[in-house]
Amino acid sequence: MIVELDSLDKDILNLMKENSKLPYAEMASKLHSSVGTIHTRIKKMERLGVIQKTDIQINYGLLGYDITCFIGIYLNKSRDYDQVVKGLQKINEITDLHYTTGQYSMFAKLVLKDTQHLREILHDQIQTIEGVQRTDTLLSLHQSLKRKIKLT
Repeated sequence: MIVELDSLDKDILNLMKENSKLPYAEMASKLHSSVGTIHTRIKKMERLGVIQKTDIQINYGLLGYDITCFIGIYLNKSRDYDQVVKGLQKINEITDLHYTTGQYSMFAKLVLKDTQHLREILHDQIQTIEGVQRTDTLLSLHQSLKRKIKLT
C-alpha cells in the first residue's frame, strides 16, 4: 500500500527529519498552519505507519566506539537466511542489516570500540552462526554523508 501525502504532510516530515523534537508550535509557525492541524497530521501519519518512530543520533566516537565497519555476509544457502538473521539480531553492535542482491547475501553495518572488538564479534559471534559461509569486512575511514531524503 502506498500512502498519498499532500504538501503539508511532506513539509511536516521534512521538518521532523531535521529535528524530530521540534515543538508543534514551531512547526505550525514555520508552515503557516495551526498547532491542532500539525498535531492531527502527525497522528494520522503515525496511524498509517508513515512515521514509525522518532530517534536521536548518537556520536559513538565520543563514547569510545571508534570503528564503523561494513560486513558482507555469504550464506551457505539462501534458505539459511531466516536462521542467520535470528543470530545476527542478537549482536548488539550491528546497527543495520540488509538482505541483498549481488556479491553478498547480506550486508551489515557495525559500530565497534577497536580492532580487538571487531575480531571478537567476527570470530566469536558472526562466523559461528550456522548458515554463515564466510564474511568480507570493510572499514569506514570517514562518513562523508548521512542524511534522510527530502520529500517532494
